[in-house]
Amino acid sequence: MSVYNPMDPDFAFTLGIEEEYQIIDPDTRELRSYITQILEPGRRILREQIKPEMHQSIVEVGTRPCRTIAEARGEIAHLRGTIAGLAARHGLKIVAAGTHPFSSWMTQEIFPHERYHAVVGEMQDAALQLLIFGMHCHIGMPNNEVAIELMNVARYICPHLLAISTSSPFWMGRNTGFKSYRSVVFSGFPRTGIPPSFNSAGEFERYIQLLVNTGCIDNGKKIWWDLRPHPFFGTLEFRVCDIATRQEECLALAAMMQAIVVKFYRMFEENTTFRVYRRALITENKWRAQRWGLEGKLIDFGKRAEVETKALVHEMVALVDDVVDMLGSRKEVEYLLKIADEGSSADRQLRVFAETGDLKAVVDNLIAETMEGVELLTFQD
Repeated sequence: MSVYNPMDPDFAFTLGIEEEYQIIDPDTRELRSYITQILEPGRRILREQIKPEMHQSIVEVGTRPCRTIAEARGEIAHLRGTIAGLAARHGLKIVAAGTHPFSSWMTQEIFPHERYHAVVGEMQDAALQLLIFGMHCHIGMPNNEVAIELMNVARYICPHLLAISTSSPFWMGRNTGFKSYRSVVFSGFPRTGIPPSFNSAGEFERYIQLLVNTGCIDNGKKIWWDLRPHPFFGTLEFRVCDIATRQEECLALAAMMQAIVVKFYRMFEENTTFRVYRRALITENKWRAQRWGLEGKLIDFGKRAEVETKALVHEMVALVDDVVDMLGSRKEVEYLLKIADEGSSADRQLRVFAETGDLKAVVDNLIAETMEGVELLTFQD
């Protein structure tokens, strides 16, 4: 057997997915501050897999660690179906999109917990405006040194992943001109964006300790980069993506993240590597991804040329071709080609708005797409 085979006992590259859903009133299509009513019954069913976020209109869920994307598929379907079912008990819906098309952050209630009040106390309006919804994917690591090596090279594809995931073109009733306005909002927080590279795990740990010792942070979880070694889970956490609206989009992105990590690790094992690019260069591509999504161009810094983002998605899928069958994720990874050809959630939202002129119609379409392929689970009071 191979350490690249998920069935091998030594397989390290497990995956876990976190999603942040919007709680929606289907009559007004506004966000509803309702997590406190969902949280207690949700914890009885999902236990530690559900938790609140700062705003009460957000509910966060997370899968258990999964070896394969097939396991993750079952987990995501169960989580979406459960949260939708709990919301339905109160006449509510859920939406998976990076921002709400027109609800205002100024009318949202904060979850009553000292942690969130402390964040607001420190960050002020930058925290209150954080009415955004993301997808995070954790890939298991053999050790901390490998996590740093893989972060250094995998940073390069963060803009590509963001372009595919874009689902936040609207903000407070405006077409922002961005495909991922969530990324713009989140940039108001410190320690966000593309991470720097590090020479070793020790160098990274000294950086964290310096910030703790000088009162900048109290622990490594307040490093909010687009890609980070998780301080407690022993994973490499991709945080760059808007939440994917369709379940299939979520699974395609997660499958690619697992595949790209395994591909780069395999390259290391074969004494080949992928170039480590400067943060400043990758940040140029992130700007392009959040502004134009799949409809724009990214820079191929190896070729020193602009390339259509859609073409780069095809290149990324081709790059992992030799590992996806071992991982059992060919179907999910190749779904990225469908997204590249047909557009992201942001593109679909903009099409609906162009056809209807109605942001409520955009919300209705998001409600439907969020539940595509998902069975609504029902529960007794």
